[in-house]
Amino acid sequence: MPYTVADIARLTGGEITGDASLVLNGFAPADRSQPGDLTFAENANYFARAEQSAASAILVDSAYTSRGKTLIRVPNARVAFAKVLPLFFPETPFAPGIHPTALVPASAQVDPTAHIGPYCVLGEQVRIGARSVLQGLNHIGANCVLGEEVNLFPNVTLYPRTEVGHRVRIHAGTVVGADGFGYVLDNGVHRKVPQIGNVIICDDVELGANVTVDRGALGPTFIGRGTKVDNLVQIAHNVTLGEHCIIVSQVGISGSTRLGNYVVLGGQVGLAGHLRIGNRVAVAAQSGVMHNIPDGEKWLWTPAQPDRQAKRQMIALQQLPELLRRVKELEKRLEAMGEPPAADPPPTS
Repeated sequence: MPYTVADIARLTGGEITGDASLVLNGFAPADRSQPGDLTFAENANYFARAEQSAASAILVDSAYTSRGKTLIRVPNARVAFAKVLPLFFPETPFAPGIHPTALVPASAQVDPTAHIGPYCVLGEQVRIGARSVLQGLNHIGANCVLGEEVNLFPNVTLYPRTEVGHRVRIHAGTVVGADGFGYVLDNGVHRKVPQIGNVIICDDVELGANVTVDRGALGPTFIGRGTKVDNLVQIAHNVTLGEHCIIVSQVGISGSTRLGNYVVLGGQVGLAGHLRIGNRVAVAAQSGVMHNIPDGEKWLWTPAQPDRQAKRQMIALQQLPELLRRVKELEKRLEAMGEPPAADPPPTS
C-alpha cells in the first residue's frame, strides 16, 4: 500500500524537507532501493549511500541536506525505521476460527476472534484470548491461559498451566514448561525431583526459535514484561527475568537466578545458579558469570569480572609473551656473567 511523505512524517513525528505529497511505494536499504522507495540513514556513511541511491526519500535524524531527495527528519532514524517498516510489510493476517483438523475439547474456552490452525491440540480447560493465533501444530497443555493477541508460530509447545500475557510472540520450535533439571543423588542413583511449578510469561514478551523455558520446581519460572529472548536460549527452573531484558542467542541461565530490569546478556553468556543480577547490568558475549552483579555494572570474560578489571588482566596477558622473552634474555646474561638464575622459592605450607 502506498503512503505519502506526509503520512510517514505524521507517523514518526518528523519534519519534511522537500515534497510532502510524494508517494512512496516501498521501504528498502539504500543499495537495493528503487524510485518511489523510502530508505533511512542513521549516520554519515548511511546518508552518503542513501544520497547516491535510487530512493526517493530518506529518514534522517541529523542536520543533513540533500539536493535531490526529500528528507523526513525524525528524532531517531532507527526508531522511525521500526515504526514505518510494518506499514510496507504487514504481517500475514489470520482469519478467526478453528481449523477442522484441530483438537479442541469442550472444556476449552477459545475467543471467537482467535485463530486455531491445522493440527493444533488443546488440553482441558485451556483459555485462548481475543485475536490470538496458533499457526499450526501447536500443543497447548491443560489449564494453559493465553492472553489477547498472542502469536504462536508452528511447533510451539506449552506444557500444562503455562500462563502467557497479552501480545506475546513465541517462535517455532520453542518449548515452554518442560521439567526443570532437578535431581538428587540417592545411594548412587540420580533420583528425579518432581517439578510441580509452572511458567509465567508477562505482556509484550518475545521468545525466539528453539528456546527452552523450564517450569519451576515449586513456584513459577517468570519472564517479565517486554523482555526479548533470542533463538537457542535455555532458561532453567525458577529463573526470574525482569522487565525489558535482552537475552541474546545461546545464553544459558541456571536455576533460581534472578535478573533485574533492562539486563543485557550477550551471546553465549552462561550464568551459574542462585545468582542475583542487578538492574541495567550488561554482560559481554561468552562470559561465564559466577557471582552476583550489582546494579548498572558491565562485566566480561570467564570467570566474569567488572569490565575495567577484566580489561587490565587481558592487557597483562597480551604482554606476557614479551615479558617471558625478556626474562629469558636476563637469565642468559646472568649465566654468561657466571651467576646462576635464582631458584624458585620453596613451597609454603
